[in-house]
Amino acid sequence: MEGQEVVANGNNNGSLKLKPSSSETRGKNIQCKAAVAYGPGEAFVLEQVIVHPPQKMEVRIKILYTSICHTDLGSWKAENEAQRAFPRIFGHEASGVVECVGEGVTEVKEGDIVVPIFNGECGECCYCKSWVTNMCERFGVNPMKKVMDSDGKTRFTTLEGKPIYHFLNTSTFSEYTVVDSACVVNIPPQLASSLKQLTLISCGVSTGVGAAWNSANVNAGSTVAVFGLGAVGLAVAEGARARGASKIIGVDINPDKFIKAQAMGITDFINPRDEEKPVNERIKEMTGGGVDYSFECAGNLDVLREAFLSAHEGWGLTVVLGIHSSPKLLPIHPMELFNGRRIIGSVFGGFKGKTQLPHFANECIHGVVNLDKFITHELPFEEINKAFDLLIAGKSLRCVLHL
Repeated sequence: MEGQEVVANGNNNGSLKLKPSSSETRGKNIQCKAAVAYGPGEAFVLEQVIVHPPQKMEVRIKILYTSICHTDLGSWKAENEAQRAFPRIFGHEASGVVECVGEGVTEVKEGDIVVPIFNGECGECCYCKSWVTNMCERFGVNPMKKVMDSDGKTRFTTLEGKPIYHFLNTSTFSEYTVVDSACVVNIPPQLASSLKQLTLISCGVSTGVGAAWNSANVNAGSTVAVFGLGAVGLAVAEGARARGASKIIGVDINPDKFIKAQAMGITDFINPRDEEKPVNERIKEMTGGGVDYSFECAGNLDVLREAFLSAHEGWGLTVVLGIHSSPKLLPIHPMELFNGRRIIGSVFGGFKGKTQLPHFANECIHGVVNLDKFITHELPFEEINKAFDLLIAGKSLRCVLHL
């Protein structure tokens, strides 16, 4: 393809920059490879698409790495009818280099290394100006959104000019993507050599670790239960471990996950299928009445109830991270909240992306959180369908695709 190529800066500091090729691409259409989904659950089609230039307050990014999350899986399957917008380019965990910027963009420039984020931060709305929330009025997480905010159009089209829809403000299953500047995090250039690992802070690791640090504020010596030991659940465990939790109980129906979970901080493991009594009763026995913090990472209402009842009366906090596509409501009677237990939801781990993620990236690379433990597979981008098969089979935490 014509465009620009990513090369080492040559100054031994690990940074990256874009080296112009024979054809300047700034402000022009780019033809590149993308994985396009044409229907719910249909295999991804690797084909050439047109990526249009960024408009006002937009950024076009050359994607170097992207990974696959359960949110991609659920949305690709269109588990919620409202998600049925096809053809579509999925993907929301990635890292890359800024290829060009649209009018008005000042926070990033061509050649900067970045990660896109699905939960943006415009910095101007009342949500962004409040430190009580990490929501953004205009660019918050919205899995139903399928076009760009500025003009209601797509930046992807087929070679014949037909629109291809966006996903979660990011659409990273493409060699190039266009995102709103509110959804781009500038990564310190000294961390460029770790860009593959930093792909994971676009979603899963930030969501889990942040839930432990920001949403729950896990304290040293506290007890924790994590329901669902996928990547997000294990990131919660990693965050609780880093905070000095004394006991971290992992709950999952797959016993094979315990070996990996031990390396992430899980101290005890419960398989509900092996228990004769409800899991919450078992946890109460193990902890003297319940855990200080429970995290529901499975997206299952029955699991959510067990997580809630596992929290200690008087002060126990349950944090909901799982994606619940069912229209069913919370399985909690209002009077059950009068015994001191609390329940909250957490989006993107409570992180304000543009403001706080650069510091978190630095903490990860310096060992506070071990990102390498989450990468179980690496494949070329062309094998994206195989990567989805690994996730569906429960064999991978994060499979990183190299573009």
